[in-house]
Amino acid sequence: MSQVIDIHTHPAFFEPICADSAQLAFRRQTLGLYKAGTAPLQHIFNQMRAAQIDRLALLPLDLTTRAGQEVVSNAEIQRLVALDPERFIGFASVDPFRADACAVLEQAFNGLGLAGLKLHPARQQFSPADPRLFPLYEICLRANRPVMFHAGISLQPESLGHFGHPAGFEELALCFPKLRFCLAHFGWPWVTETAALLLKYPNVYADTGLLYFDSAREFYEQVFRRTLGEHWIDRSLRHQVMFGSNNPRFEQLRMIEALRSFGWRAGTLELVLGRNALVFLGQERAA
Repeated sequence: MSQVIDIHTHPAFFEPICADSAQLAFRRQTLGLYKAGTAPLQHIFNQMRAAQIDRLALLPLDLTTRAGQEVVSNAEIQRLVALDPERFIGFASVDPFRADACAVLEQAFNGLGLAGLKLHPARQQFSPADPRLFPLYEICLRANRPVMFHAGISLQPESLGHFGHPAGFEELALCFPKLRFCLAHFGWPWVTETAALLLKYPNVYADTGLLYFDSAREFYEQVFRRTLGEHWIDRSLRHQVMFGSNNPRFEQLRMIEALRSFGWRAGTLELVLGRNALVFLGQERAA
């Protein structure tokens, strides 16, 4: 088994970037995680060890024009990556409606060395194929960086689910066939529509950070074996699905144990748990 990568984690409550109590309160309110405590890095590493995860992709969020500031900044992501570059993969975020959006993204890639762009259509309230975002996508193409989109509904306050519907991403896939982008959360609850996009467009990915409730295994059984059909991922989507947990909202250990119990071919499990992420990140060629 190659390295295991969680392509979807949120470090808003990682202790090294939580010294400012006002910023911490803003994060809790903005993300709808009102009682979240802070986590020392050793706790994060213990979680990774328990779930046998080697690396985490850290996702920030820039809400400058909607909330007045960044929830987690690109500079804070870079600080975390510098603390453990072997375990952390840093993404950038940019509010697409700020006047200096392109300059911010260029600096994130060229100055901070971040590995991709995170966008949240439901919370930042834009359509993925809005031409105003095309300059950002062009920067990603030139830099060989992927885009991670929040897709599906969002539990965050002041988010609008229709911006995250998978149908809104098809025009983007058509206009930018070489742009690798991921529909996070498998676009839940519109998972069939997400799967259809993956079948049609090889540059489109999805992650497994679905919004499960009581039981990760039961939820995955419903989505990946009944809604989609038992063999869809193992036979048809195996090169475009990545493990993502959406931690800290959901538990990595429960999610990855559920996926490992499905009886997928060993090669499929290796792709989903790590190799697809390396291709998505541009660090490995597709098989």
